[in-house]
Amino acid sequence: MKEKGILIVLSGPSGVGKGTVRKAVFSRPDATFAYSISMTTRKPREGEVDGVDYFFKSREEFERLIKEGKLLEYAEYVGHYYGTPIDYVKETLASGKDVFLEIEVQGAKQVREKFPDGLFIFLMPPSLDELKKRIVGRGTESIELIHNRMEAAKKEIELTSMYDYIVENDDVERAVDKINAIVQAEHCRSERVIDKYIKMLEVE
Repeated sequence: MKEKGILIVLSGPSGVGKGTVRKAVFSRPDATFAYSISMTTRKPREGEVDGVDYFFKSREEFERLIKEGKLLEYAEYVGHYYGTPIDYVKETLASGKDVFLEIEVQGAKQVREKFPDGLFIFLMPPSLDELKKRIVGRGTESIELIHNRMEAAKKEIELTSMYDYIVENDDVERAVDKINAIVQAEHCRSERVIDKYIKMLEVE
């Protein structure tokens, strides 16, 4: 019996380093995850590539996809839409491959409702001061936007109880080690694999 892939959801407040950690996860030579690229209506940041970091869409295009039910989740965050195309996720999980999502907290709530057996990991900053320093360090945000992101971050941190694991991003490589260990343990969780071994008994 083929084991289904696990939907791995990594989220956390803006500025915590989700993108950096996700890239580090996939840079490991033993990485076997499929990455589901998110869509967004925000403009690309310097160095970001359409179809690699995000699918960059117009607001009109995005709203059409919402109406057509083509998104697993979506959220409007600081004036921009973010979302995950649904078909790719379902097909990849059915093929037995793990799918890795890096999404906003609002989106993770929607995914939890549709995929309750997913694996939900919250990436936590070492402190709010450190989080603010990282956002300011981007050099792309206005003072007002920095304030909005910090207020949003406080609300998001209050929602960590809906996650299965919390990983502090004090060091990127250490965070990646913890995420990989969590995924490995989840693949051995009895409720995920028990059917396979019950079938083994039936063969005899």
